Amino acid sequence: MAKNYLLIYSEQLATDTELLCQNIKAPSNTLFQIRKSSSSVYANIREANYGQSKANMLSKFEIALKECSETEG
Repeated sequence: MAKNYLLIYSEQLATDTELLCQNIKAPSNTLFQIRKSSSSVYANIREANYGQSKANMLSKFEIALKECSETEG
């Protein structure tokens, strides 16, 4: 079975973000939101792999993309 690099990289994003948040000083609500958005990327990509329809799958990928943007910002 082929490796799902999108899933692998999104999981690494969540892991690396968690480690970063543990080592920086910032308001707790800011860190919470960063953690939430980065882990949501992984969760939505994982869910997209089991979408009920093509539209559902694309919707999950779009949500993941928005969460990436939020994590970046």
